[in-house]
Amino acid sequence: MSQRTKRVWLAALGVVLLAFPYIDRNNAHVDFMTNAGAFILLALGLNIVVGFAGLLDLGYAAFFAIGSYSYAMLASGQFNIHIPFWVMLFVASAIAAIFGILLGAPTLRLRGDYLAIVTLGFGEIVPQTFLNLSQYTNGPNGIISLDQPSFFGHAFGFSSATPYYYVLLALIALGVVVARNLRDSRLGRQWMAIREDELAARHMGIDTTVAKLSAFALGASFSGLAGVAYAAKLSLVSPDQFQFNVSVLVLSMLVLGGMGSIAGAIVGSFVLSFVNSFLLPQSTTLAHSIGLTGVDFTNYRYMIYGGILVGMMLFRPEGLIPSRQRRAELREALVDPVVSAQEQMEFEGGAR
Repeated sequence: MSQRTKRVWLAALGVVLLAFPYIDRNNAHVDFMTNAGAFILLALGLNIVVGFAGLLDLGYAAFFAIGSYSYAMLASGQFNIHIPFWVMLFVASAIAAIFGILLGAPTLRLRGDYLAIVTLGFGEIVPQTFLNLSQYTNGPNGIISLDQPSFFGHAFGFSSATPYYYVLLALIALGVVVARNLRDSRLGRQWMAIREDELAARHMGIDTTVAKLSAFALGASFSGLAGVAYAAKLSLVSPDQFQFNVSVLVLSMLVLGGMGSIAGAIVGSFVLSFVNSFLLPQSTTLAHSIGLTGVDFTNYRYMIYGGILVGMMLFRPEGLIPSRQRRAELREALVDPVVSAQEQMEFEGGAR
């Protein structure tokens, strides 16, 4: 597909997305698209950490919680602080980035499973901390009645998800531009070198400390943005919203779409959001209508996710929309050079 054709398709997609709330006036559908947009933003951030830099992060929901609670504490009646929503987008993103550095600093010498375990621990500590600091966070009850965003004096309100839909759409567009520029930058090439072989990258002169901390910070900042938008839409935050299953879900979205691929992160997030929010509830309703009242497919969502991921690993390990580099790496890895050379020799011998 030529670059001109891609631009035409992207422009058409942009027009459809902008007009979607007016094409489909069902607020439930717009609400679904808004929630899916928050997870797309999360996947774009995790793609920087896992897809670009190759750092397995199983505690990514912690930064989502930090962004949400930052907005809840600084834009509500909890402490009578009312910083505007548009300012909090940058403030919460910066706070999440700082915590990303704090997480990354102790893990600089860790790789693989050890890094995954440490990030998993961080992801469990943060929600429990918000749960136990009840004098500041109201514990399990969370913080409610968050300030409504407003645009030129017009409050978003709670009756329609359309304003939040456009906010998430703008944040995703910003995230895509930032992620593409990072991928093609010198820092992005350093991340990819670290992903392939950290020791070789260090001997080539790459400052792996700065590169890895940058990946954690920038990935966390995306999560902070998503946390602010999501908390403002719900007008509440609670520790239950940021459990380990959120990290698993976002990572599953990334694996499904294609690690290292920006388009793959978007498609994978949308597909699993659709499965989670529409396909499974509708399947449960259909089962009840035919007399299977004891069946609830939403209880099996993680089994279904696991089945999808196993199938992807067997038949398309690079993801639905892989990056060209990752696709080449995986496809070449599937070919045994010794066997290939032997087959070539046998072919040449038969030709004689």
